[in-house]
Amino acid sequence: MPKYFFHVHHGHTEKDEELPDKHAAWREATVTAGQILQGLDGSLRPHEDWSTEVADEFQNPLYTLRISAEKPK
Repeated sequence: MPKYFFHVHHGHTEKDEELPDKHAAWREATVTAGQILQGLDGSLRPHEDWSTEVADEFQNPLYTLRISAEKPK
């Protein structure tokens, strides 16, 4: 089974998962992103970004999910 890596850029989280294919990796990324964002519990501030990148076992990027916090001018 292929291995996929989830690199989270807001803190220093990285996890790896063995999943059957890149579609399962996308699903796991969206579920995990939701759980992590919920766990931020208000710590994301205006002008900060949060992202997670899904990479394959060779560290080739497959998907990126981004949240950008902005304060209107």
